[in-house]
Amino acid sequence: MAGSVSLDVYRLLGRSGLRVSPLALGTMTFGSDWGWGADKDEARRIFDTYVDRGGNFLDTANQYTNGTAEQLLGEFAHGRRERLVLATKYTLATRPGDPNSGGNHRKSMVQSVETSLRRLNTDYIDLLYLHAWDGTTPVEEVLRALDDLVRAGKVLYAGISDTPAWQVSRMQAIAELRGWAPLIALQIEYSLVERTVERDLIPMAREMGLGVIPWSPLASGVLTGKYTAADLDHAGASAAPEGTRKNVAAANGALTERALAIADVVKDIASQKGTTPAQVALAWTLLNSAVTAPIIGARTLAQLEDNLGALDVRFTEDELTALDQASAVELGFPHEFLTRPMPRHVIFGGAKLAIDHHG
Repeated sequence: MAGSVSLDVYRLLGRSGLRVSPLALGTMTFGSDWGWGADKDEARRIFDTYVDRGGNFLDTANQYTNGTAEQLLGEFAHGRRERLVLATKYTLATRPGDPNSGGNHRKSMVQSVETSLRRLNTDYIDLLYLHAWDGTTPVEEVLRALDDLVRAGKVLYAGISDTPAWQVSRMQAIAELRGWAPLIALQIEYSLVERTVERDLIPMAREMGLGVIPWSPLASGVLTGKYTAADLDHAGASAAPEGTRKNVAAANGALTERALAIADVVKDIASQKGTTPAQVALAWTLLNSAVTAPIIGARTLAQLEDNLGALDVRFTEDELTALDQASAVELGFPHEFLTRPMPRHVIFGGAKLAIDHHG
């Protein structure tokens, strides 16, 4: 992370020419419909502060706060729409009892996009993600439907979220061979608590031209240090997003003994550096060269201000070693096998190659 980093030092998103800020502003906190978000006035202050400092990458979805997030974002963006990169998602069900109101298929995609365009009060969506893999829709149907929306000018770029690496790489190869719109962004959970994506999803994204957009880089708030062992008793955490932030953290699987142990190391390093735990955790995700922009989901202006400070954090080797040791995951087969001395010897025969090996 050498050199100057700020919201107005932009990065290219994946294998595209689209320029985005190094931190994206998430809007799942826009609206109090779910019981823990920001009201309209606070959401406006968060939006204005982010954009006034050069931030241009806004992340939302068709069902965040039951549609309120998109409506507020559309209202806030009025008058400066062209300078913003608005990303939204389709997949989540919108009408209970209607089997086609959600999912990855074309009908769901088209209905969702038309609704999002109305809520956002815009003619086009800069980046449309498939929100989560449904395991039922043919990949060709998804890719061709995305391409049709791009050709129609309703969507400029396509992305994908929460999908197995082998499906994404297969889809990207098909899109390339058929001349369809490529996928330029991969949104996945990535934090010091969730590093299993380093096995396949992140190397795949780097190889296939998708910029990685981490969601929950603070592990549902656990890495801010606000939870303790007393919070591990979270019986009754529901599968719904409504309720409390603690409920969401528990439902996401982020509130565990292991996560709290990692959070303790983050707190110690933050204390030594005179920064906050949130800044340390966010800055760590930015170290990965495949990552374009982690998503910050502030509920208050103070939280946003704190998160933006992550762009100024630099680490020593000892600090990075401590974070890695506390959070490392086993990469599993074939990754660990291929790095052992015997396989490397029989593969390379002692040859020394000057290559940047990403795995």
